[in-house]
Order: sequence, then C-alpha cells, then structure tokens
Amino acid sequence: SRAIQMAVAAIMNGRGPPSGRTSEGSKRSEIYRFQSNKPLYSAAWSTKHDHRFRLAVGSIVERDQGNRVTIVQLDDSSGELVEKGNFNHEFPANNIAFIPDANNVFPDLLATSADFLRIWRISPENVVTEELLLSNGKATQYCAPLTNFDWNDAEPNLMGTSSIDTTCTIWHVETGQALNTVRCISGTVKTQLIAHDKPVHDIAFSKLSNGKDHFATVGADGSARMFDLRHLEHSTIIYEDPMKTPLMRLAWNKQEPHLLATFAQDACEVIILDIRMPCNPLSKLKNHSGPINGLAWAPHSGHHICTAGDDKQALIWDVQCMPRPVDDPILAYTAGGEVNQVHWGAVHKNWISICFNKTLEILRV
Repeated sequence: SRAIQMAVAAIMNGRGPPSGRTSEGSKRSEIYRFQSNKPLYSAAWSTKHDHRFRLAVGSIVERDQGNRVTIVQLDDSSGELVEKGNFNHEFPANNIAFIPDANNVFPDLLATSADFLRIWRISPENVVTEELLLSNGKATQYCAPLTNFDWNDAEPNLMGTSSIDTTCTIWHVETGQALNTVRCISGTVKTQLIAHDKPVHDIAFSKLSNGKDHFATVGADGSARMFDLRHLEHSTIIYEDPMKTPLMRLAWNKQEPHLLATFAQDACEVIILDIRMPCNPLSKLKNHSGPINGLAWAPHSGHHICTAGDDKQALIWDVQCMPRPVDDPILAYTAGGEVNQVHWGAVHKNWISICFNKTLEILRV
C-alpha cells in the first residue's frame, strides 16, 4: 500500500497453477525480464491474441524527471522482453490497461490514469498517439487526481474511474472498429456519483448478471461498497474495516462473481469476501510479512489468487477450501525488491507479471 500511496502522492504534489516454489535460480524459460532505467510501478498485459507476451509498463519518478509508458514484447531469439515503443506520461500512471479485446474487434487501445483518464492508440509500427483525454471536472485544466480505473470486460465501451474527491465516474467511450482508420474515439460521462465519504481508492466491474451493471469500490473511509448502474440511488456496504483503516485495492474473482478480495492500508493480510454474506470475511490470507501492494485473481480458475507486497514476495494461493482457513500459499516467489503490482495474464493464463525497482518480470506459474 505504500507504493499505491506514492503513486497518488506524485500526482497530488504536482510531480490453475501447480504446487511448488520458484526462486531466482529458475530455468530461463520460466522468467522473462525487462530492465528500465527508471523505477517501475504499473503494468498491463495485452488482451489480444496476435502478440506473444506483450505488456505495457509505466515509470514512477518525480514529474520534472519525466515519466513514460513503454510497450514491451518477448524477443524469442534473445529470450528477453524488449522495448517496442514508448510515450511520455507527465505523471506516474497509477494504472494501465489494454482494451479487453480477445477477438481483435477494436483498435489497439491503451488506457492510463493519473491526473486524467487518457486513451492512447498504438499503430502496427508501435507508434503511440493520445486519442482521448477524459476529465471528471468541469474544466479540463483541473480535476481531482484519479486513483484508479477499470475497463469493463463485457462492454468495452464502459469505463469507470475513482478519484480522491470521493466520486466515481462511469464513462461511455466510443472506441470505433479495428478496420476504421479515421479518428473515431470519443467519450462522454454516463453517470457520476459520490461513492464514499472520503477518497475512493479503487473501482472494479463485476461479472455478475450480464457483467455490465455492477461495480464495487473501496475507499479511505474503510468500506467496500457495491453499486448497480440501474439503481444508483443507493449502494450496498459489503465490508467495513473494524478500525476504519482505508481500503486500498479490490479485485473480483473472474470465475466466481460473488467473491472479491481487498486489503487495507499497510496491512499484511488479504481479505476474501462473499457478497452473499456481506461484512463477514470469508477468509484471510496472512503469510505476508510486509504491507500488501497488489492482488490478482487467476483468469481461468475460481480458486487461485496471487498477492504481492513490500516483503518482496509474490504468493499464489489455492482458496478452494474456504470457508475453512487457508493457511499457506501453494507457490512463493521472492523478487529482487518490494513488489509494487501484480497482474495475471488473460491470454497467457499460466503467467503473472510483477514490478519492483526498475524491473518488470513475467513468471510462469
């Protein structure tokens, strides 16, 4: 959670896995690395099937030192992740996401959040152009910094942002079609709501029902809340931290849509919730020895989740036994530094990505 706070502060200041364990001594085919000359924070996997091991990764440095987002891809001949393109990003991107597009229907789009939500188009030659800037304020010159965003998997024209000003904004984005060569991307506010009493730290769409209407948020008031786009006059509190400690991130289970995971600021445990039994944690994952920074459910399994944090550990858990206690992870990886974020590839389902120091690693699990 310290890494999350660093990313937000930089903006505000104007600047099914197998059992077993891996280590730095793993075979080369199980770990690929990209080394940057800047500290790295956020990363994302491409969701298209026409590129093998393609990711985007963003730096986290002071504003006047220049941040950038880099497109990287595996070079089979060298066995390394190599840079294919990059673009400048004034503030550190606290989140990056490619458009959900397994069927290659949409243009090659990438979104980033920091001071604004921005959408970028990547050409076949990996030239990146900014296509759209979305501001949740009345003037594009200023809006409250964004803490995160989510791109709706079921309906890629929907995006949600969370902000330090207590609001969430749901955007309708006209993305155009992949074969359309004209500039055709636009965005309008679908709805904006006050979601929490304090800053909202994260937002994520749920796959419940049709996957379009439900989303959850967590915030500095220590609560996790659930919303229905069809009935925004009220929300459901699905969890409240007993000490009102801010909740930093949340993630929905990709296969079991009633399950989600979250963690509190500076906490060393992950809380698993079942929205059918609100306010009562289904399980707690406690093996980290330092604050947690990231979590990601497996895209292909309802029983596996990866967590990572300041203790340099990326841990994969099998939670199939819940509500019985989940005592130990089934896989542990020790990174070369505090792990800022972790992501599980939607296309390459046996691989996760982590960022620490100036390194992006993808690991076979």
